[in-house]
Order: sequence, then structure tokens, then C-alpha cells
Amino acid sequence: MIYSNKNIILITGGVRSGKSSFAEKIARDNGGKVAFIATAQALDKEMHERINKHRAHRPTDWQTYEEPYNILPIIKKISQQVDVILLDCLTLLVSNLMTNYQEGSENQEINENIMMQVEGIINQSLKSSATLIIVSNEVGLGLVPVNPLGRFFRDTLGKANQFIAANSAKVYLMVAGIPILIKGNNDEKLV
Repeated sequence: MIYSNKNIILITGGVRSGKSSFAEKIARDNGGKVAFIATAQALDKEMHERINKHRAHRPTDWQTYEEPYNILPIIKKISQQVDVILLDCLTLLVSNLMTNYQEGSENQEINENIMMQVEGIINQSLKSSATLIIVSNEVGLGLVPVNPLGRFFRDTLGKANQFIAANSAKVYLMVAGIPILIKGNNDEKLV
């Protein structure tokens, strides 16, 4: 189902294209209270260092929630308390939710669970006056993954991105640090 929501912005693009920096700029420029939902997990030393860099870069007055799996309760809790909710990122959330993937089976339950979470995020944003900014990788421009897990991930994230884009007021594609508005009107200010 497609909903109409003037308060959703999707920022997509390739890895290291400037998605997070641009999302943070929109959140800062909006003014008001910002809540940041981080979905990354520090499963190795490099990710631990990346997460620490992101934490240090983030404004200290932002509320930060680190949750790799179940973000809907957080959004429900804070949606009337803040002006902006920044979810960074959907890509990692989808990856985190695929922990029960089994090669050789259809994994339909995993796909349905992920899409239920995505639809829940959109439904909750309908009840909120907060602007929801979602960061997600664009997976449709690369090579076809060589293994079933990679293809399942690409297909699932692609489907989630399409759903969110259809329900967003604005969609930006980041290319080499340059935001390109591909849906919406630049003259409109989101609340």
C-alpha cells in the first residue's frame, strides 16, 4: 500500500557517496530537536572505529539511539518528542535482520519480516509531525552478486527502497557528494 507522507525524505546512493553527511546537514538545517537512530554493529575493529568517528562527528544535543534490529518501538516512543528522526541506515538494518538466512530455502519469512518493519516505519511516520530522514544504499547500479545471500540481500533492500521512495515526499540520489533531487520539489520546506 502507498501512503502519502510529506515528512519523509529518502537519501540513497552508492557507498561513500556522501549520504550520511547530507542527511545530517538536512537534519541540522531543519532546526529543532533531532533524534538519530544508528543501526550499525561493531562486529570488528574497523566497524568499531567507524562507529566512534560517527559518534564524535554527531552534534552533542542530538538524542542517539543505537539499535541494530528493532527500531519501530524507538520511532513510536520519540515521534512526538522531536522535530527530525534520522535513520542511518536502512541498508544495515536489512542486513542485520537477515541473520536467519539459509541458503537453499526461500527465506520468505525473513523478507516478510523486513517489509513489515519498513511498512511499520512508514505507518508510524504518518502519525508523527516529525520529519523522517532515511539513509539507504542504492543496490540497483552494481554487479549481480555471485551468491544467493548477496542476491537475496540486493532484492530485499531494493524492494524496501522502492517502497520508501514511493511513500517519500523527497528522494535524493547522492553521486560523488552531490545530492540530486529525483523526487519532490526543492522549493518545498518539510516541517
